[in-house]
Amino acid sequence: MAEVIRMPKMSDTMVEGVIAAWLKKVGDTVKSGDILAEVETDKATMELEAYESGTVLYVGVQEKQAVPINGVLAIIGKPNEDISALLTEIQQNTAPQAASENVTPAVSASPTTPILQPELPQSNLNANNTGRTLVSPLAKKMAQAQGHDITTIQGTGENGRIIKRDIENLANRQTASSSWSINGSSNLQEAWETIPVSQMRKTIARRLIESKSAAPHFYLTISVNMDTLVAARANLNQYASVKITFNDIIIKAVAIAIKQHPQVNAAWLGDTIRYNKHIHIGVAMAVEAGLLVPVVKFADHQSLSQIATEVKTLTQRAHNNQLQPSDWEGSTFTIS
Repeated sequence: MAEVIRMPKMSDTMVEGVIAAWLKKVGDTVKSGDILAEVETDKATMELEAYESGTVLYVGVQEKQAVPINGVLAIIGKPNEDISALLTEIQQNTAPQAASENVTPAVSASPTTPILQPELPQSNLNANNTGRTLVSPLAKKMAQAQGHDITTIQGTGENGRIIKRDIENLANRQTASSSWSINGSSNLQEAWETIPVSQMRKTIARRLIESKSAAPHFYLTISVNMDTLVAARANLNQYASVKITFNDIIIKAVAIAIKQHPQVNAAWLGDTIRYNKHIHIGVAMAVEAGLLVPVVKFADHQSLSQIATEVKTLTQRAHNNQLQPSDWEGSTFTIS
């Protein structure tokens, strides 16, 4: 029996994932454990593993397309297996979502959809079999306001329907037409580039807004003379097996301070406060796609050399998009 592959929840904060790349296509044979695709989450790019063996009969999501958790990605089954009934059921389950501009169905298919991935014609990309262009009222209004010909726009909604996102994405390929001539020189044109926001940056923005609006903030600043610490670090690095940075020392110092003041090691849960008995320090790291916060577990029990080694390893994984959920979960205190 054919198996539906859905978008899994790959992190504790993930609400949707983007297919960064498909590693298998319709007609390919897969074995349990094979990697089907690479999925960009709000934390990192992770591998989507196949848990069933068979043949890829259907791929319902294009690369670079966002899919909500539990959205349909593909179908795996026996070669030439009839999945038309399954596709019909999927379409019926996703149809109510298509009415909303904020939700794009993960799969659009009709009862007669073949098991091979459908190809789009070269013209009238979003027209149905009656020749009428499928477009939502909001997208149509936006296209008219911006002077776009909707018959030339490829829709990504159900059955090729043009939706709000399609009009917004046109900005990626546009430049301004206004021009000036300065001191008799050739015409100068305005130009810009609009780059889609990564899942990570979307989550960073959402979390910052939630943090500012949901919790009261206050700031405490002190000045510290670091001369002794600078000298101590130089002495430590003469004998340490790994180079110890100031960040490593701060992580250790924070862990010791939290142990002395355990009420700081707490989390507000709405109706309760959770006081953590363990000390896991989240360390903010800037990467090209945004910001990651891997966690140094039980930092109060680790030596400076152990902390330095772990932070170095986490940093390498972060920059190589190799962090796993266990690397970023469980922080009780964060250093930025």
